[in-house]
Amino acid sequence: MARSAHAYVRGNTMKFYEWLESVDRVSLPQGPAVWICGDCHVGNLGPVANAKGRIAIQIRDLDQTVIGNPAHDLIRLGLSLATAARGSNLPGVTTARMIEQMIEGYEQAIAKQSPLDAVEKPRAVHVVMKRAAERSWKHLADERLEGVSPVIPLGKRFWPLSKAEKHAIADLFETPEVRGLATMLRSRDDDAKVKVLDAAYWMKGCSSLGRLRYAVLLCVDDEFCLMDVKEAVQALAPRYPDAKMPRANGERVVQGALHLAPFLGERMLSARLMDRSVFLRELMPQDMKIEIEHLPESEAMNVARFLAMVVGKAHARQMDDQTRQAWRAELRRNHSSTLDAPSWLWSSVVQLVAGHEAAYLEHCRRYAEKKAA
Repeated sequence: MARSAHAYVRGNTMKFYEWLESVDRVSLPQGPAVWICGDCHVGNLGPVANAKGRIAIQIRDLDQTVIGNPAHDLIRLGLSLATAARGSNLPGVTTARMIEQMIEGYEQAIAKQSPLDAVEKPRAVHVVMKRAAERSWKHLADERLEGVSPVIPLGKRFWPLSKAEKHAIADLFETPEVRGLATMLRSRDDDAKVKVLDAAYWMKGCSSLGRLRYAVLLCVDDEFCLMDVKEAVQALAPRYPDAKMPRANGERVVQGALHLAPFLGERMLSARLMDRSVFLRELMPQDMKIEIEHLPESEAMNVARFLAMVVGKAHARQMDDQTRQAWRAELRRNHSSTLDAPSWLWSSVVQLVAGHEAAYLEHCRRYAEKKAA
């Protein structure tokens, strides 16, 4: 998080939610009640493979998904793009134009004018899609397991399990539902033999601490596969108070994924593990995040437009024609004479960038003190 303001925005979702709690909700449009990502920054979008191996750019992290206001996803995405632009030393005028292109792409997706497959992808997106299509199990094993041996290497990222954890995981993968999840991909036989080869606690970022998260290495007939088992906790993202969502947080995450990112959702399952709600998915080599460490000015606006279209498609597939038209009409209101984007979106991004810049510098000061101690 100390690496850049953009990394800080990605890693400190709580600050965004604190801002949402403090802002005058009347100043934001109340969009239709749909499943939203809740943490819609650039890094949570990327190539995702479906059960048959087809790849598409979709939302790839749904921990915070709730039925809420789609405007929140737009603001979060706008903040992420704005800090990426600042980290790339792009002028403020370019940031303003990016927000314009973002809202235009989102409105186009809401209107269902063209499928994403027919839209020209920015170079940054095209490159990551090409890399995703070329990846194999060996790439995933080298990246996650430091090799293709049937063992999870303990160390900085993977920690040993207790006997109780090992037994609980073994029992979980004996259930028909979880065994079915393991056999559904790569044209495996439904009656394929599923065996747990190894398992470890997975320390994947600071958000893993205090929660269950396990990497489970399986052999399905003669194939290896790696399962991610993650505890689902109460979402911090604001939800509509009258929205009806599953009580179990694992089921909430799966339902959100099915609505927002069907390629990912169809590969997920919710369960109970050690009396906690979890969700499971097989890690696929094609699942990648879009990393924007340097955003060239020549494609900044195209990136903003395309990523907003991805989010717009995720929201739009949950709306009927009348709802889509009403939401698009609301988005087209309150444009200023100098900016072709809603004033509430621009002012929200400006406030958030300012607040996150100050918080980032304070974070860096504390980090430097700890490093020096």
